[in-house]
Amino acid sequence: MKINFEYNGLGYSASLNHPLDISTPLRAGLENPNAYWAPPVEFIPDVIGDFVCSTAAGSPVNSMNLRINPHGNGTHTECVGHISQEKFTINNCLQRFHFLAKLATVYPTKMPDGDRVVLRHQLKELLLPGEAEAFILRTLPNDDSKLTRTYSGSNPPYLHHEAVEWLVECGVQHLLLDLPSVDREEDGGKLLAHRAFWQYGHLADQIRNNCTITELIYVENEIQDGVYLLNLQIASLESDASPSKPVIYALNIGH
Repeated sequence: MKINFEYNGLGYSASLNHPLDISTPLRAGLENPNAYWAPPVEFIPDVIGDFVCSTAAGSPVNSMNLRINPHGNGTHTECVGHISQEKFTINNCLQRFHFLAKLATVYPTKMPDGDRVVLRHQLKELLLPGEAEAFILRTLPNDDSKLTRTYSGSNPPYLHHEAVEWLVECGVQHLLLDLPSVDREEDGGKLLAHRAFWQYGHLADQIRNNCTITELIYVENEIQDGVYLLNLQIASLESDASPSKPVIYALNIGH
């Protein structure tokens, strides 16, 4: 199956038969990324009286209750409701699901205080204004330990708020990255990068409530930097965030 579309006057085509999944799978137990000391993921069979809804227990079906913390357990997409006092939900904020996306790789800069930070000048070398609706950031070093890494208490890399401001200036509406947060793990509640991305703290009509941040993705090294078609999939949750499954497709210029 093939799709053709136009963006900024250029024609593109993509084969939908070859998706590249850049999400982390959610498993019951500890074999998931963990951030902010989130409790482990649990898949617990429903129990109705003496009836246990598990084929392992003799039931004809499996019916599981899930305990998941979207922000701490794996790939998730969040809206401005994550930081706002006003009620915003990911289900209402994300109204489109396909975007022209640019994937780029960067090595965070080690700062004098030991923090590892993606800086504005680094992103200026990777993205031009109007180049893409979505920006996918892969950080180095990169390996599949990101699928199960414990980030809690480790002060992971993050983005400087001025780097995020550059993405906003470029017109990026959807930011995806393989880190647990765009902000420092402990920053005293400033959340400067989150606020910069959604322009929260500006006038109410300037809040970018149609924009999203997706964290804890994983992009395999075999996937090359470049432009892709992004399909950003969420559950229809009336919450600030949802577990998500971003999938990208290689593009050809021209139909």
